Order: sequence, then C-alpha cells, then structure tokens
Amino acid sequence: MGELPGISSRVTESREQKFGFSLFSEKSSSSRDVSRTEQHRVKLFLIYCMPQTKQKRVAGYDLHPSVMMVQKMIAGLKEKTGRSLPEWLQLAKKEAPKEEKALREWLKSRHALGTNYAWWIAEQIMGKGDDGSPEAYLKSADNYVTQMFTGNKAALRPIYDALLELGRSLGSDVKVCPCQTMVPFYRNHVFAQIKPATRTRIDLGLALRDTKTPKRLIDTGGFEKKDRITHRVEISAREEIDDEVKRWLKKAYEMDAAPRKGDPAIKFAS
Repeated sequence: MGELPGISSRVTESREQKFGFSLFSEKSSSSRDVSRTEQHRVKLFLIYCMPQTKQKRVAGYDLHPSVMMVQKMIAGLKEKTGRSLPEWLQLAKKEAPKEEKALREWLKSRHALGTNYAWWIAEQIMGKGDDGSPEAYLKSADNYVTQMFTGNKAALRPIYDALLELGRSLGSDVKVCPCQTMVPFYRNHVFAQIKPATRTRIDLGLALRDTKTPKRLIDTGGFEKKDRITHRVEISAREEIDDEVKRWLKKAYEMDAAPRKGDPAIKFAS
C-alpha cells in the first residue's frame, strides 16, 4: 500500500482496520497511481477518519449553515442508512455500478436509500460534489468572492470590501458566508446580502419584513413571497454607502436580534 505524504503506513493501516476502509485499490502502488475517484476517497478518509483540529476562519469568512447540515448528516449516516460514509465507499468499490445514474438507482433499490441520501452518496463515490468539510467550504468561500469580482465586475470590489467591513462592524455575532453569486450576512438568519447585480452596480439586500421604507429602498416583493430579503439598495460607488445605508443595514441587523416564535435561529459553529 502506498503512503500519503507525511502519514506513515502504520497510521493509515490502523485507521483502515478501525473503519474498514482501504485508502488505495489493490492495483495502486503509490499516490501517483491513484485515479481521480480514488483520490477523492482518500480525501474523504482523511476528513472523516483522521483526527480533526479546530477550524480557523479564512479571509474573514464563516462556515455556511449548509456545511453544518452536511456534517450533521454525515454524523448520523450510519444510524440512518446502516453504514458510515467510508463503509459506503468501500462497499461501492466492490459491488456498485460504475455509472452514476445506475449507482443512484442501485443505492435506492438495493439498499432502500431515499433520493437525497442516494444522490449525495453517489456523488461522493464518483468523486464529485462538495465533500462537506469545513476546510473545503472556507477555501471555496474565498474563491467565490474572487470570482464574483473579476473581469468586468472587478471595479465593484472596493464597494464590496466597504460593505463587508460595515457588516462586520455591527457586532461580533455577524457571520459572513459567501455563496457562488452573493454574500449573505447572518445573525440568527440572513439579515442582509451583497450581490453584484451588473458590472457597475451592487445590490445590498436587506431583511426588513413589511417595514415602511423610503423610495431608495426598493421593495423586492420578498415579504409577500416569504423570502428573507425584502428590500434592496442599489450602490454604484463607495460614496453611496452613506448614513442612510448604514442606518437601514443596522436596522436589519437589529430586527434579527432574536428568532421569532416558530422561527428557530440557525446554529453556527464556534
């Protein structure tokens, strides 16, 4: 069996014995011989079977709530499906179809998995999709922002940076969790979001419910649709982040001070 850089065969073998999960196929003689799918399996092994250290924020960003949902799902995978993720990967390597669609059907028909579990496990087996690790998300978060503000939207980056600083200044409980097309601010829920709308404009979305606002705050129709974001402010220059914008952003933050009845707060990792 080949060794991973910096990891002795004694460590990897002991982990394999504990979790029943082989790092490399029998044909592999070194990490250079491992296929893309096998490399993904190795990565998952290291994430979920090796000791973990406390995660640090990257570039001032925080873990998105969806990451913690995936972590919770993985933690309960054996209870829900009868196997842990490494065990599913090991079984699939021996018995599963090689084509993804057939693999999903195999998981559902042969092992009675629901659609969501079947799709997610199939993606992991095929070496696709997000592995759900905090490290992967935090690395992606920085890349999401970089990609959002490159090319013809690069000129918007100073506006974004100013809004990010403003959002952080509202309180230590503000969480900034970038997605691919926008950057939401969380407290108990999303209370604001930054979105590059055009090459010359950022839209600052605000969760203000049915609050009466001046014309500058454009009603998105979100309240009627039960969306979190109900208003937006169009910003084309740093100078437009004035006292009015600051006041309404703070208002959105304050309105999310505590979850309303029947609307539980999102739990974030510390």
